Amino acid sequence: MPFGLKNAGATYQRLGNHMFQNQIGQNMEVYIDDMLVNSAKEQYHIKDLEECFQILTTFGMKLNPAKCTFRVRGKRFLGYLIYERRIEANPEKINAIMDMSPPKSIREVQKLAGRLAALNRFISRSADKGLPFFKILRGGPKFEWSKNSQEHFDELKKYLVSPPLLTKPETGETLYLYLAVSKNAVGSVLVWQENREHQPVYCVSKVL
Repeated sequence: MPFGLKNAGATYQRLGNHMFQNQIGQNMEVYIDDMLVNSAKEQYHIKDLEECFQILTTFGMKLNPAKCTFRVRGKRFLGYLIYERRIEANPEKINAIMDMSPPKSIREVQKLAGRLAALNRFISRSADKGLPFFKILRGGPKFEWSKNSQEHFDELKKYLVSPPLLTKPETGETLYLYLAVSKNAVGSVLVWQENREHQPVYCVSKVL
C-alpha cells in the first residue's frame, strides 16, 4: 500500500491489529509498519519470532532484512530507547533543549514548549517547570523573557542532565500514585517500590 494515501497509516494499523491480535500486549507491539517482538524470557524469543514470521507468511507480508534487528536487550523504538524493564527518553529530544539558547521570540518559546511537551511523561511536575514559558505564550504577541523565565530555563537544563527513567513493574507489584497541586498546575506520578526506592512508571502534568 502506498503510504502517500491519506488513510494509508490507519488502514495499515488496522491490518497489523488484525494480524497480531493474539500477540499484541503479550509478546509483540505493532505501530503501523514498526513491529517489536518483546519476549518475557530469553528462551522464549526464538519461538516468539517463529510465531511472528508464520503470521507474516500467512498474510503474504515480507520484511526488509536491512531494517530488522534481532536478539538485542535494548533498541530505539518509536522515538524511545526501550530496554527490558525501563524506557529512556530519546537523547536527541533532550539535546534539542540542552542545545537551545535563551529564546528571543515567541516562535522560539513555542519550540521550547513543544520540545518540553515531547518529554512530559519523563519529567515530574513538568507543567511547573515550564510554567513561565507557557505564560509567555498566553500573554499574546508581546515577548518578554524575564529573569524568572531564565531561571526556569536553567533549572530545566540542569534537570535534563540526568532525567529519570520510566520503569516497568512486575505483575502484582503495588503501585502508588502521587499528586502535586499548585495554584498554577497539577501533576501526578505513578511509581512502584524496589529496594525501598520509588521507581517512576509514568508522569503526567498540566497547567491550569
